[in-house]
Amino acid sequence: MKTFLYRVRSWKLASSITLGFVALIWSIPTIGLLITSFRTKDSATASGWWDAILHPFNQAWTVSAYQTVLTRDGMFDALIHTIVVAVPATILPVLIAANAAFAFSFIEFKGREVLFGVLVGLMVIPLQAALVPALQGIAWLNENLGINVVGDYPAVWLMHSAFAMPLAIYILRNYMMTLPVALIEAARVDGASYYQIFWRLVMPMSVPALASFAIFQFLWVWNDYLIAFIFLSDQKAVLSYKLFTLMGQYGDGWQDVAAGSFITLIVPLIVFFSLQRYFVRGLTAGAVK
Repeated sequence: MKTFLYRVRSWKLASSITLGFVALIWSIPTIGLLITSFRTKDSATASGWWDAILHPFNQAWTVSAYQTVLTRDGMFDALIHTIVVAVPATILPVLIAANAAFAFSFIEFKGREVLFGVLVGLMVIPLQAALVPALQGIAWLNENLGINVVGDYPAVWLMHSAFAMPLAIYILRNYMMTLPVALIEAARVDGASYYQIFWRLVMPMSVPALASFAIFQFLWVWNDYLIAFIFLSDQKAVLSYKLFTLMGQYGDGWQDVAAGSFITLIVPLIVFFSLQRYFVRGLTAGAVK
């Protein structure tokens, strides 16, 4: 018994060491970016960022890059634009996918499994492959119905919501399948409608899955460059686009890009650490079902 317990403890220690090593390797680019953001341009050009770790007192440290980013025109507006884009583009697919996942889980209708399989298959379609059809569809709306959303927030909300839907439905449906069916049936016997069951029972019990997908979606939209660049105007540019402009015409502003990258990390980190307790629960629920 003692030998067995010793082996278990050894495995835990080995796993912790391995995970710590992997996390360190994964963090190396971020560490280099952070160190670069605090170095002067001449110092960063003269030697690599690892030299600053080996000889920290021989370096010229500065916070001028952060001052430049925080005071540069348009960065605060870009932060507001990014929030306006990310929040609705996270809430919309969560609400729509939750309704669809509820139907796939608890409502019997013809072709349910086939339709769900088609939705899962849509996850393999890359975003870039659908940009031209999406633009053609938006152009059709403008020509025939007079609805022009290009250059405004609704275009970005619709694109992000549409491409997030298959994954959202898949995650939420797998989680809802783990909920007790007897509770749903009891509510039906008591006369509750599907609408009441969804909002009063299923949604409160599905908070872990909703939060786990919300993290994915928010981080994806927050860091997105392509959709925001194509469907938004320059007057409503998001942070990812502004970071690109910080590089300068000749690529000499990468210290500012390094500082700006860490400033944009603040909001995603707050969201992730606020919802991280739901993250694993929402992703693993229903995995072995």
